[in-house]
Amino acid sequence: MHLADFSVGSIGETSIVGSGMPVATGAALTSKLQRTGKISLCFFGDGASNEGTFHESLNLAAIWELPVIFLCENNLYAAATPMFATTSVEDIAARGAAYNIPGKIVDGQDVLAVYEVVSEAVVRAREGIGPTLIEAKTYRYRDHAVNMGNLGAVDLGGRSDKEVEYWLSRDPIELFAKVLANQYEVAASVQEKIRKDVRREVEEAHEFATASPFPKPSAAFTDVYSEAV
Repeated sequence: MHLADFSVGSIGETSIVGSGMPVATGAALTSKLQRTGKISLCFFGDGASNEGTFHESLNLAAIWELPVIFLCENNLYAAATPMFATTSVEDIAARGAAYNIPGKIVDGQDVLAVYEVVSEAVVRAREGIGPTLIEAKTYRYRDHAVNMGNLGAVDLGGRSDKEVEYWLSRDPIELFAKVLANQYEVAASVQEKIRKDVRREVEEAHEFATASPFPKPSAAFTDVYSEAV
């Protein structure tokens, strides 16, 4: 949540709830004014959809017909608060109607379905028609963050073991593995190699991070509005 890489188009993540949406809207305005053809893609959760920045961003993006895609990863819980306790609508996508933009619902556990609906939103944005709100219905198996408690019912808003088991049975990686095997005839050995390669890459990244020295305190003043005196 604290990364940025301009070389691949990532202008930065943020841990402040809902704050990425106005940034994405501003980036989309830049793209439109400079005619770069670039599109903003902003990820946020169901909890953030109740923030004022959500409504302000969608309203401006709709008025100015900006090339931005608002993708809500609705995992049913904001930290430990269940969606039904804080949200007045069953579907976040329904809120798109208030700003006269499409509100699309997609199975967030289906990789290809998500790819398809986002691709349609990209075409819409590039044609200058404006933004799209996408709601991916998904789930978070574990806690919102490390050290927030165990997987028990009390810690996560009273969710049941049955609920967790259902969503685990629809894990997107496992579902896509079956698609690769059945529709694209990707052998089990090939898939296992992919898993091992990814696991090794993550382990190497972790080893590099833990072995790296901590930055100097003075680094806190790098790339801010003013230099330290």
